[in-house]
Amino acid sequence: MTEMTTGPATGAARPGAGVPIEARGLSKRYGTTVAVDDLTFTVQPGKVTGFVGPNGAGKSTTLRMVLGLDAADRGEALIGGRPYAALGDPLTVVGALLDSEALHPGRRARDHLLWLAHYSGLPRRRVDAVLDLVGLASAAKKRTGGFSLGMRQRLGIAAALLGDPPVLILDEPVNGLDPEGVQWIRVFLKSLAGEGRTVLVSSHLMSELQGTADHLVVIGRGRLLADTDVASLLDAASGERVALRTERRAEALMVLTGAGATVAVTGPDSLTVTGLAAERVVALLGAEGVPFSELARHRATLEEAYMELAASEGEFMTHTETAAGSPLEAS
Repeated sequence: MTEMTTGPATGAARPGAGVPIEARGLSKRYGTTVAVDDLTFTVQPGKVTGFVGPNGAGKSTTLRMVLGLDAADRGEALIGGRPYAALGDPLTVVGALLDSEALHPGRRARDHLLWLAHYSGLPRRRVDAVLDLVGLASAAKKRTGGFSLGMRQRLGIAAALLGDPPVLILDEPVNGLDPEGVQWIRVFLKSLAGEGRTVLVSSHLMSELQGTADHLVVIGRGRLLADTDVASLLDAASGERVALRTERRAEALMVLTGAGATVAVTGPDSLTVTGLAAERVVALLGAEGVPFSELARHRATLEEAYMELAASEGEFMTHTETAAGSPLEAS
């Protein structure tokens, strides 16, 4: 497999860039189950927007409505002010990866893309260009039935890029990629957004979004929980929390709780202190002669921020997945 470039994916921003995605009061019910409930948000050009939520949150249903695969019961989804069905040449406006398994196992990678290009009236030269972009040039003549999950993901991304679209919607783009591929996709998505494109990424790997997304749309049980930039969400979750390391943990815990702080034991010699500024923690420990070797403002991870947000909104994880990098099932 050839190495994938980490530079701009498709060159300078082209005419047609700057196309937003809008969901306006989207609602969808399957029988008695409410999948999406009055969902409104906008995905702006020039940013990587992460679309996150627990299993059953309604993410896949929302994406399917945006792409015209499912009809909304109420509300509308617009791309550049128009529903997907009204786009004249949809592949030149929107590139999407929803299911990397949707491949004929007996078809060669290049032939799969040639068929898509022919069906959509796209030039054949784009096929070789996108295969090279995603690192599959050397596998172009191989049958997709022998592809690994990561290779199928790359081929799905190549298909999404065929029309050089200003809008990209990718569901789980890092799924199956090795560490090198994950690093590449981070740079790749950033470069696409840097060209002025609209990039919407659904992923269950919260740690990957923390290193990639500029903005987050968080949903739970079909409802909007947050529509915010990543920095603001992490700042709110971090609050006045201080990470502390001391060999005299019990004494430190007594001093700090006595001053009204909430203290969590996070390791044999480490504590997290909530409710006191770092300067106050230093003063209290110094006054009582309790030594410490390390003290810093605690910076919440995206997982921690999500858990706090979900708890405050009455949403709960369906699995006990709270560690950094642990999955929030995409759906």
